[in-house]
Amino acid sequence: MMADVDRLYSDADLAALYDPLDPDRRDLDVYVDLVKEFDACSVLDIGCGTGTFACLLASQGHNVIALDPANASLDVARRKSDADKVRWIEGDSTALPPLQVDLVTMTGNVGQVFLTDEEFMSVLRSSRVALRPGGRLVFEVRDPAKKAWLDWTREKSYKRVDLPEVGFLETWVEMTAVREPFVSFLSTFAFGSGRVITSESTLRFRTEDEVRNLLQAADLFVEEVRGASDRPGRELIFISKKEGQ
Repeated sequence: MMADVDRLYSDADLAALYDPLDPDRRDLDVYVDLVKEFDACSVLDIGCGTGTFACLLASQGHNVIALDPANASLDVARRKSDADKVRWIEGDSTALPPLQVDLVTMTGNVGQVFLTDEEFMSVLRSSRVALRPGGRLVFEVRDPAKKAWLDWTREKSYKRVDLPEVGFLETWVEMTAVREPFVSFLSTFAFGSGRVITSESTLRFRTEDEVRNLLQAADLFVEEVRGASDRPGRELIFISKKEGQ
């Protein structure tokens, strides 16, 4: 089961801005390294968004299945280099066909968009079903103790850019509500034409123990919890395994 899709990913105009506004994807390096570490030939990327990670893996010769409920984001993904080598699936985790992959990934904020434990458990169980025996699920969450949302202000997030085919654009993020473990924020995009688009989002910040308990309930063994190299000391990367050979 997938959480409701934010306008940030489902609106065609905003989906087209996602990559130009965030061209530095070194945050994906840790996942590329994990694919190599576990010698994964087949990868399922849940919440693939505009497909940067999926296309990167496909360009390296991996068999990649990429899942996302936002058609607008998938439209962007399908136009990228090596997109023809990826199997794209629109929908939530219940839309997955029978699979036996080596690795399931959820990069970025995907692990935090599931606001209820029932939603998250559904995805974890679907991931386990999609894995071959001995396969792994890896994803990251932000450590709630670090209160990342304190930096979600207009002053700290404001950008003014000049994009091809778009022109000048101002964008920023503002935290709107904190009701731990839920944090809501508003993303604003102000075009030079005077048009303004906003997108409301909410993330759930789970503790390490909470995530461990959910993985255990989904019958996934937690092998290791690591720090994320792009946000040292602020994020946790969970590496869990489906038992078997």
